[in-house]
Amino acid sequence: MKGIEPVSLRVAVQMDPMELVKIGGDSTFALMLSAQARGHTLYHYAASDLSYRDGRVFAPARRMTVQRVDGAHFTAGEIETLDLGADTDVVLMRQDPPFDLAYITATHLLERVQHETLVVNDPASVRNAPEKLFVLDYARFMPPTLITRSLAETRQFHDEHGEVVIKPLYGNAGSAVFHVARRDANLAALTELFGEVWREPFMVQAFIPDVSKGDKRIVLVDGKAAGAVNRLPKPGEIRSNLAVGGSGAETELTPREIEICDALGPELAKRGLVFVGIDVIAGYLTEINVTSPTGIVAIDRFNGTDTAALIWEAIEARAAARG
Repeated sequence: MKGIEPVSLRVAVQMDPMELVKIGGDSTFALMLSAQARGHTLYHYAASDLSYRDGRVFAPARRMTVQRVDGAHFTAGEIETLDLGADTDVVLMRQDPPFDLAYITATHLLERVQHETLVVNDPASVRNAPEKLFVLDYARFMPPTLITRSLAETRQFHDEHGEVVIKPLYGNAGSAVFHVARRDANLAALTELFGEVWREPFMVQAFIPDVSKGDKRIVLVDGKAAGAVNRLPKPGEIRSNLAVGGSGAETELTPREIEICDALGPELAKRGLVFVGIDVIAGYLTEINVTSPTGIVAIDRFNGTDTAALIWEAIEARAAARG
């Protein structure tokens, strides 16, 4: 990526409403600030605004300028209809999950502009790599894991491991994650609840007691580790996600974590997954986040790095290689 002269790119950011952005820690906002500083032109639209007509994919978008000022963090132009293939150089797919049929449909539509416009992360790869399923390719690094809808299977797994964590297969930000302790009488009711709320199977993993020491978010940029933050749960919690009140702490990668990154990196780069966040607890890989990874603001705050710039260097290199 070194030595490539940045050129001005037209960047359309597919994300949630700008009014709801928490500028203090939002990774997408940090990417937008960095893009603007590098001379790129920014547009904003929502995934629900995508339309397909006669072989083209459109979105009503507004040109954006951004600044790190609470309450006045963006200025928007008039709505204009963008042909995402012809009118943009890069589309950042950054709307938050849930990873549902609406999300999957957006990946199908964006895949139709990939021959003209660089979409980051690659929409087909995002669709084929949901966080809690793609990670199964690297089961050798994972804690004992069960994916099921069966109460009998869940009971057997719980009996074997004593304490488990149950979570929805397509959840995000630590939502609906439950710790089931030894001799917990709620296992059957919880399994029944998951089966009623979600049609798909759920994930059960052996509980890792050292989660109290942190759940490390490691960011990989184009397959290479760029930095990490150790997310600590608040007292009485097992979830360390910053979105649910976890706190960040400075950290370094262990030899085991470097091994995990080296194993994943080439496949991430091959799939066009430029910005990825993986979660590691006590040396166990638990998730590979590709839909809308977060964490770069906290990483840069502790490490004095500029991860957003690294991401843009990777995007600019890929855009330049397309010609």
